[in-house]
Amino acid sequence: MDYVLDHLGIAVRSIEDALPFYTDVLNGEIVDRYTSEAPGVEVHVAVVKTNDRIIELLEPTNKNSPIARFIKQKGKGVHHVAYRVDDLDKAILEAKTKGVRFLEDTLRTNARGRRLIYVNPASTEGTLIELCSYPVNN
Repeated sequence: MDYVLDHLGIAVRSIEDALPFYTDVLNGEIVDRYTSEAPGVEVHVAVVKTNDRIIELLEPTNKNSPIARFIKQKGKGVHHVAYRVDDLDKAILEAKTKGVRFLEDTLRTNARGRRLIYVNPASTEGTLIELCSYPVNN
């Protein structure tokens, strides 16, 4: 199974306040913006493409969202590291055979068609890792 770094998810209090750094300093381009109000997600997302990578700025839409809780507990900053795989189901099965645990309730398809699941940070020494796959046409 090949794992390719896909994006970094960065928790911010305000996308509008954070964007100038990513667009003016890093010369990033906003390639997408959307809001997910799905239970357990509740986030505004700004997708910024830099020279060679994608950064997702994640702003909570309410004080009980996972991103709001993350900011309250750990502060702003890197929320997760995402790795793209060709076959998410196969990657999950292979990782489970190696003892990796997942946050099973995070398995979903996001607003843009990306399938994803988060690895339980207990399996990664504390880092939240997302595994994701895209529809065939992406």
